[in-house]
Parts: sequence; structure tokens; C-alpha cells
Amino acid sequence: MAQNRQEAVRIAQQRDSSKFRVEDRALSTYFKENIFDDSVIERYLTPDKYRRFLVSKENRTPVDEILADDIAKGMKSWAQAKGATHYTHWFQPLTGSSAEKHDAFEGVAYDGSFTANFKGCTLFQQEPDASSLPSGGIRQTFEARGYTSWDITSPPFIRYNSAGSGTLCIPSLYNSFTGESLDTKTPLLRSINLLNKAATNVGIIFDRHIESVKPYLGLEQEYFLIDEALYNSRPDLVMADKTVFGHIPAKGQQLEDHYFGSIPSRIHNFMIDFETEAQKLGIPVRTRHNEVAPAQFEVAPIHEEANIACDHNILMMDLMRKTAQKHKLAVLFHEKPFSHINGSGKHANWSLFTNAGVNLLAPSTKPKEGLRFVTFLVNVIKAVHENADLLRASVADWGNEYRLGGLEAPPTIMSVFLGSEMTAVLEGIEKQEIVKIEKGENAYLKLGLTHIPAVLLGNTDRNRTSPFAFTGDKFEYRAVGSSANAATPMMVLNTIVANQLEQFKKDYDNERLVDDSKKEGIVVKILKKYIGGFKDILFEGNSYSEEWKEEAKRRGLSNITSTPEALKTYLDPKFIDLFEQQKILNKTEIVARYNIELLNYVKKVQIESRVIGDLAQNHIISTAIGYQSSLIQNAKNLKEIGLEKEAEPIVSIIKNISEHVSSITFFVLEMTEKRKKANVDPSLDEQARIYSEEVKPYFEKIRYHVDKLELIIDDKDWPLAKYREMFYLL
Repeated sequence: MAQNRQEAVRIAQQRDSSKFRVEDRALSTYFKENIFDDSVIERYLTPDKYRRFLVSKENRTPVDEILADDIAKGMKSWAQAKGATHYTHWFQPLTGSSAEKHDAFEGVAYDGSFTANFKGCTLFQQEPDASSLPSGGIRQTFEARGYTSWDITSPPFIRYNSAGSGTLCIPSLYNSFTGESLDTKTPLLRSINLLNKAATNVGIIFDRHIESVKPYLGLEQEYFLIDEALYNSRPDLVMADKTVFGHIPAKGQQLEDHYFGSIPSRIHNFMIDFETEAQKLGIPVRTRHNEVAPAQFEVAPIHEEANIACDHNILMMDLMRKTAQKHKLAVLFHEKPFSHINGSGKHANWSLFTNAGVNLLAPSTKPKEGLRFVTFLVNVIKAVHENADLLRASVADWGNEYRLGGLEAPPTIMSVFLGSEMTAVLEGIEKQEIVKIEKGENAYLKLGLTHIPAVLLGNTDRNRTSPFAFTGDKFEYRAVGSSANAATPMMVLNTIVANQLEQFKKDYDNERLVDDSKKEGIVVKILKKYIGGFKDILFEGNSYSEEWKEEAKRRGLSNITSTPEALKTYLDPKFIDLFEQQKILNKTEIVARYNIELLNYVKKVQIESRVIGDLAQNHIISTAIGYQSSLIQNAKNLKEIGLEKEAEPIVSIIKNISEHVSSITFFVLEMTEKRKKANVDPSLDEQARIYSEEVKPYFEKIRYHVDKLELIIDDKDWPLAKYREMFYLL
């Protein structure tokens, strides 16, 4: 770790990017080489057993003991041949990241002989001592028992450490001894199953050959990279994942020259390295580029099934951190690690595909397919309209609170952007006169549905200010935070859309009982009613503007800016009933998640507050006083030789420093008292309120004065790596 800023800057300046050069090989030579997918499983099973495995995978039914042992035997042989000595059930607890406990494939028995530790029973279920992972009150610390079980829809993979030792990682669910879900994967899978059933039932109205529907997801990942030495010289980055102080440099992002600019050689080598390792794990990374802010970048994969996409994103973030260390870099996933420049998001591109590979959110020139497309489009919008606050809650956390509502991220107001063509289509349907269509009539001609345009990819404009935008053949949910596990917002999106599709099917079936028109007319009749009810959530303009906030308020749309307030939505009886009725989460699991997220918010704000107090008192004030002392001596010396007038500017600076130091001292003391008040309150809700409304407002007050001191104090004396150094020493 660098001892001080000057040493860190010297190290960063002397980095030789050629030392970090990596081999850029052809993708076909290594893609998926470290995953145990279906093509590998097939080599270790008889044709009959392989078919049985595929049936269990598709239907998510248990695998019998003999087949489980055969799969485990093949998996162990494959992993050991690739240098793996241990295995782990890799799961995603309610921490926002992943967890793992490694066990050896082979061990020593009581009699000293070697024994195999990996069998079918251990492959499909383990019992980790995970008592210290968050449970939101479901489990106490002394109640250690919980279960992990392999999610057979997500293939195992091998991770290697820096010494080349491999560990077989088995993507798993994590549930308590009493049966409750303690992870993000379990409810996500439940929501995918729910959506499959609901979307298929609606899809077969238009095409009886549809057998299943799956949500697909492409997660664009934004991140920052800075030199490792500079990172280690900033206690706030190390402890709080963000800079609490720092004045914007003369050149920030105002020239807009970093976006899509030439990638620095050192960063390019890092990208090649982690992308190569990612692709070995089957993560289909495709896009890399400079983002808007200096030192900010983006990686994006090809779309995958939603469950796999979420697994891959969490795995990729961990891989990026470890690869960054290898390249003497630090990767920052916080939504707003630097003030005054753009923050980072994880844009979730969501779509629905049938078993035949048909995208249900892709427009078509064929009237029948066009009506099917509009049906799914309208139901998604209605789901967002009816559950906007729940979607807002799903992306609410400490880091995203800094980003949402800024001029680089969607606002906290949930709205939907469609583009002019799709808006015209919906307006046309809403204005359509309700007619009865007799047998033999051309339903599409009579309904005027032949005008639905083929919105080819790129023909629809994009609105980067919208939190939920239709982008040609998918929806882009831009409000997800860069550090978040996307499984939770995707679980919510899947659930509300599935619930709405179920309602549509009920409305359709009820209408058919009383209306003997063709099904096309019935569908349009229902869509017409839906469109008239959700128009207030459609917005085509600039969501960053103050005018939109006023307009949204007039429309009755929520604007929940506080994380604690947003999280309270989970406790709304309406949404508890939704999750319980759809068997995604029961009330105990919902309340547990609320408590975990709220406590996490309290802890994160508490840590940031403590870091601010520590840096201000033990680094900034002492530096300011030391520099002020040298100025005082200088002023005395000038006065002693009769240059009193020349000493006046120095005296003014001395007074200025005193004012800033006094303000910092005063605000830190007040902030500390507010923090103490929060810490002794027995109510978690009240703790969160105090931290949000009474402690956090001091952060910017203290920062203002610290950043002013950065402009006054001699550059060689300033203790913290400056923004210009972190942005440009790459």
C-alpha cells in the first residue's frame, strides 16, 4: 500500500504499460473451455441418462440418485483433469455479491486412507455454515444450518487463482433450514418459471406451436479504473468505495472527448485479459469502449437467458476485480465514486423469446405477428404502470441514491419511452372504433392493424434519460445500479409482467364468453382499454428536466428520492399479496429482504460518515493548520522587514483557511452527534430516517469546505490523491 499521495503518484507515473501486455488469441480456441455445460456432460453419460438429465433440467425436476452420482463422477474427472483440487457451491446470498466455501475432492479418512468427498449427494446439496450471512431476522447467528443446491440450469465452471490452482464452482440456490429463500437466485428462478407459464398462455392465442417463453437479458456494465497505488492512497475509496472529497479538475468531461475515444494501452490490455478469462467461462462479452467520464469504461455481453446473464454478471465483476489487481489497477463499481462527473449504471436490456427463437417484443410486417407484438408491448407497459413504485424499490440502495436523478442517470420517476412510431401505433389502437368481426371477414383489415410498422433495430430513436425505454426489440431498464446484483430488479420485472399477462388472459377468456367475434377483435378491445389507462406513464421528452418533475407530479406519478422511503414499498400489502399469490416470496421472506436492505443502507451511510470524520479531522484539518502556520510565519517575516502591504494577501488566505477549518470542525461535530442519535435508536426504520435526513445532509456541507481547501493548500502538501491524478495517470 502506498504510504502517501506523493509516493502513489510517483508509482503511477512510472507504470510501464508494456509489462501488462497480454496475448489476444482467437476466440474459437478457448470459448467455454472452463465450463461444464451440456456438451461436456453428454460425454460422461449414456444417451439415455443424458436425455433424462435434459428433461430434469427443462422441467426443473429432481435427478435420481444414480444419475446424480454419474454426473458427479464425470464432473469430478473433468475438473481434476483441468487442475481443479477443490469444489464449492457458488451462491448469491443477500449481500449483493457471491459466496463460496471450498472443499477438497479427496480427503483423509479416520483410518488414514484416502476417500472421495464428491458424490451425487454433495453435488446437488451442501450444508454450509453461513450463519453470519444476512437473513433479515429469519435465522439467528447461533442457527447455522442452511442449504445450497445446484441450479442445474446454470453450468458449473472452474476458477483459477494466481498460482494456477483451480476450484470447481457449482452455481447454487441458498435456503434456510426452515425453507425460506436467503438468496437472490431462488426468487429469480421462480419468477422466470412464472413468466414462462403466463407468457406461453398468452402466446398460444396467436401461435399454438409456442411451448415456452424465456426472458433474455443483456447487462451493460459501466465501471471506473484507476491506478492501484492511487486507490490505496485514498482511505475513502478503500473504506467507502467512493471519494468523499475531491475538487473537479480543470478538465473533467466537459470536452466530451473521452466517450468512445481511443482506449489507453494499459486499459486495453486489462480488457483483453479479463475478456479472455470471461469467455473461457462462457461469458459472451462483446463490446468494450470508453464511457463519458474520464477513467470510465463499459463492457457489454451478448444477450443470454436471464438467470445465466445475472450469474455471468456477478462472476464477471469478481473476475474484473482480480484481473485489475494483476494489472496494478483498481476497478470501481460504485454508482458515483467521483463527484461532478457521470456515475455508472448497469443497463438491463430485457426481452422475451419463445422456444423457437422468436422475440415476442420484435415488431413484424405480418399483421398476426404485429398484433402479438403489440399485445406483449402493451402488457409490459401496463405492468410497469401498475407497479412503478415496486420497480423503483428494486433498484434502491445507498450507491444508486447518489446516481438516480443526476444529469447522467434516469430520474427516480418511473416512466416509459416508446418512440414516435410505437406511440403512434398505440394511439391508433386507442382511437380504433370497436367493431364486431364476423367469420370470414379480414380481421386485420377491418381493425386497421395492417399499419403496424416494422420497427427495425435502429429505426426507433433512443432516450437515454428514460428509466424504462423501448429500444426497437427490447426494453432497456436503465435505473439498475452498477454495483447491484441484477437478479432482484429482474425478478421484480418478471413477476409484474407475468402477473399482468395472467390478467390479460383472464380478460381475454371472459370476453370470449360474451363476445363471439374473432379473437383479433377481442384482443384489440382489451388493448384499447389498457392503453387508455396507462398513458400518464408514457413520456417522450427529457426526463432530466425540472419541467418533467412538475409534469410527472401533475400526472400523479411517484418521485421517491430517498432509499428508505423507496424500500418501504416492499411492505405495501398490495405487493406482499402479489409476491405471495404468485409464490415468488412469502411475507417472511419479503420482510427479511426489507430489513436487510434497510440495515445495509444504515451501515453504508454510517461508514461513509465515519470516513468523512476521520479524513476531515486527521488528514485535512491537520494539513490545513500546518500550511496555515507556514503562511503565518511568512506574513510575520514580511511585516518584520516593513512589507506590511505585501503581507495582506497572505493574511487574507490565512483567514480563509481558518473559516474553512472552523466550518469543517463544526459540521463534523454536529454530524457525529446526529450519528450517535441514530445509533442508539431501537427502531431500524428510524435509524434509516435519521441517517438519510439528518446525517447525510452534512456530507456535502463538509465536502464544500474541504474541496475549497484543496484549491488553497500547496499541491505538495495535500494528503489525498487528486481527481486529475486518478483520472489521467493510466
